[in-house]
Amino acid sequence: MGANIIGIGSYVPERILTNADLEKLVDTSDEWIVTRTGIKERRICPEDKAASDLGTEAARRAIADAGIEAGKIEMIICATITGDMVFPSTACIIQNNLGIENVPCFDISAACSGFIYGLEIARNLIDTGRYNKILVVAAECMSRVTDYTDRSTCVLLGDGSAAVVIERTEDRFGILDTYLGAAGKFGNLLYVPAGGSRMPATHRTVEEKMHFMKMEGSSLFRIAVVAMGEAVKKVLERNGFETKDVSLIIPHQANIRIIQGVARMLDVPMDRVFLNIEKYGNMSAASVGVALDEAVKAKKINKGNLLCMVSFGAGLTWAANIIRWGKDG
Repeated sequence: MGANIIGIGSYVPERILTNADLEKLVDTSDEWIVTRTGIKERRICPEDKAASDLGTEAARRAIADAGIEAGKIEMIICATITGDMVFPSTACIIQNNLGIENVPCFDISAACSGFIYGLEIARNLIDTGRYNKILVVAAECMSRVTDYTDRSTCVLLGDGSAAVVIERTEDRFGILDTYLGAAGKFGNLLYVPAGGSRMPATHRTVEEKMHFMKMEGSSLFRIAVVAMGEAVKKVLERNGFETKDVSLIIPHQANIRIIQGVARMLDVPMDRVFLNIEKYGNMSAASVGVALDEAVKAKKINKGNLLCMVSFGAGLTWAANIIRWGKDG
């Protein structure tokens, strides 16, 4: 018994924030941003919308792509670090939006690795035989935790969502294996200081911009390349594969230099690495899911291909999986 992706969808807001727009906000330039990050533009969620709205639209598209009724979904898992509120879970809000009743719903917080973490949770729950169809959503409004006076971080982040329907299968297709990792000792390299129980919101935390993301970029860069590269190697090796067996690698879209570093570490040419970072920037948990959806729709993945997704994010967390693609184009 295994778990196969039978439906996939993604959604990004219509508003585009370009590098030219950012030049008006901070001391930066299009050349500086593109050279160092590979990003040209990113999407921004409307003020009257939130992560659940983005996730709901992606979920509807994934359910339609699967060719099933929403009522067939037996569980909803949402990966997000920018949920609508502390509670209830964004997954519960999405459930209500979809008109689905009486199924378990919960959020997971693994930052940029959240989508792959969510897929692995769903795969193992399906493997118990108790669930047949699970909806995994990744929805992020990273613009809500972005300081648009900090040029080192505001150029990186965007908003978006992705979703998949995973179904029990008895054939050779689907998610074959996943490698998950984390190192809490590096949590201070990428975090939002305020808003939780340690530092609740006050006038001071708002005035000092402590509800925005803080990042130690140079330290993260080195760790990210090694962690992502090693994660791919480990998940391939323990399943008897080599990088030459992989048709496409879909990495987290955080920084083009990190992606290039991982490709060099794996000795994989860039034409076998999927990129859409120039259009969206870093959408945290949604990045890999949106990239997967676009790769499928662009026919970069065909039925029977072996693909690998890999991500890295706050926590620090990292994850890589291998999938024998089992959905017809």
